[in-house]
Amino acid sequence: MTPNDILIDTFGRVHGELPRQLDGLSMLGLTWRPDGDANPIGWLAWHLTRVQDDHLAGLVDAEQVWTRDGFADRFALPYPVEAIGYGQHRDEVDAFVVDEPQPLIEYHDAVHRRTVEIVSGLDAAQFERVVDRHWDPPVTAAVRLVSVANDITQHLGQISYVRGLWDRRAA
Repeated sequence: MTPNDILIDTFGRVHGELPRQLDGLSMLGLTWRPDGDANPIGWLAWHLTRVQDDHLAGLVDAEQVWTRDGFADRFALPYPVEAIGYGQHRDEVDAFVVDEPQPLIEYHDAVHRRTVEIVSGLDAAQFERVVDRHWDPPVTAAVRLVSVANDITQHLGQISYVRGLWDRRAA
């Protein structure tokens, strides 16, 4: 397996599991919080997809799927268009509303397709290219991809946990 194959498999696992975690949820289930400061399932799904979209587009200096494919307009969230959820406070998370899982799934599908396209096209030199000099040591594309994979798998785990709490609560 190449590094490209390993990364595509990693992103694919999140892509395969996310729809199962969202399946059958109503607006109430998507926005329910186990406590006042916990993140709801819908917001977590949006956030993990926004991070992936933002960071992958940044690797190739391309427009994000969020704006390119009209998802920002479709979701019509009360956030700046460039928001990815990082650092949002309780009130901002409370403002996230989605009526059903389908828009989240469609957005994630589009970002996953773009991710596979980007990762498939990377060669060894591109993996080693520095993409962020704000850190010491500077961040390479390879490190950024691993960071994104780590972030989205953690958020998928959070979604799974909150979904379990929701399902037990509703039973």
